[in-house]
Amino acid sequence: MSIPLPASFAHRVIDADGVRINTHVSGDGPPVLLLHGYPQTHLIWHHVAPVLARKHTVVLTDLRGYGDSDKPPSTPDHSAYSKRAMAYDQLLVMRELGFDRFAVVGHDRGGRVGHRLALDHPRAVAGLAVLDIVPTRHVFQHADAAFGLGYYHWFFLAGGGGIPEHLIGGDPEFWVRSRMQARHNGGTPFDPAALDEYVRCFSDPAAIHASCEDYRAAASIDLRHDDADADAGWRVSCPVLALWGADSFVGHTYDVLDVWRRYATDVRGQALPCDHYVPEEAPEMAAKLLGSFLSRVTAAR
Repeated sequence: MSIPLPASFAHRVIDADGVRINTHVSGDGPPVLLLHGYPQTHLIWHHVAPVLARKHTVVLTDLRGYGDSDKPPSTPDHSAYSKRAMAYDQLLVMRELGFDRFAVVGHDRGGRVGHRLALDHPRAVAGLAVLDIVPTRHVFQHADAAFGLGYYHWFFLAGGGGIPEHLIGGDPEFWVRSRMQARHNGGTPFDPAALDEYVRCFSDPAAIHASCEDYRAAASIDLRHDDADADAGWRVSCPVLALWGADSFVGHTYDVLDVWRRYATDVRGQALPCDHYVPEEAPEMAAKLLGSFLSRVTAAR
C-alpha cells in the first residue's frame, strides 16, 4: 500500500533477522531513515519524504509491531519490543540497502528508536533528528500529575492483564482518530487517506498488542538500558536536531534543548507552530529544517 506516497517510492519487505520490515525507498544521495510514531505508520512522512528525496535517498519503514511490518511474539520482560530490538531492525534494513552510515529522523516512538540506535550503533548514525519528544528516562524521572493527565496513554498502554488490548480492540478506529485529533492544533489537516491507513493497520489485534508492548518496554527494560548508559556516561555523539510543536505537551512542559543537551553533545533545534504531529501539521517548515540539518550532517562527513 503506497497511498498517499508518490509512485517513485519503491516498496520492499526486508528481512531483519527474521522480522519482516515494511519499507519504501526513493531518491538518490546521502541516506536518511525516517521513523514514525504512535499510532501511525511510515505514511506520517508523506508530505516530508518526497521533498527530502530530491537530495537524499529516503528510507521509510514501519517499526516492528506497526503498520505492515511483522509483529513478533511478546516476551515476559518485553524485550521483543525494547527500543534496542526495534533499533537493531532498522540497522539491518539500512545494511541490506547498502548503507553502513546514515542519518535518522524519528517522530514520537520513532524518535526513541532513533535515540537508542544512535547510542547502540554510533558509527552507523551520522545525525539524529528527534521530533516532539524528550528522552524516555527524563520523562519518567519527572512525571507528575500534569504528565499523567496529558500523557495518560503511557500508563494505560503499559498496563497488564490484556486490559488496554481488550478496550482498544472494541473500537480501534475510535481510538486512533480520537487520539490523533486530540493532539492536533491547527496547521495542515490530516490526510484522510493516511488516517484510513492508520486505522486499517491498527485494527489488527496483533498491532494493538505489539504497540502496548512498545509502551511496556519503555516503562521497564528500556529504562534499564537508559540508566546503564547514563551511569556509564554515554551520550549521543552525533549532531542532534530537536524539533517540537509549540502547542504540544512537550513544548509546554519541557525546556527541550536543555533536556536533550544532557543526553547528547551537539544539540540545536526549535519549536514549530503546531501540536504533536510535526511532519503532518507543519510539513513545509519541518521539511526545510530537516533538509538544512541533513545538509550539515552530510557536509561534515
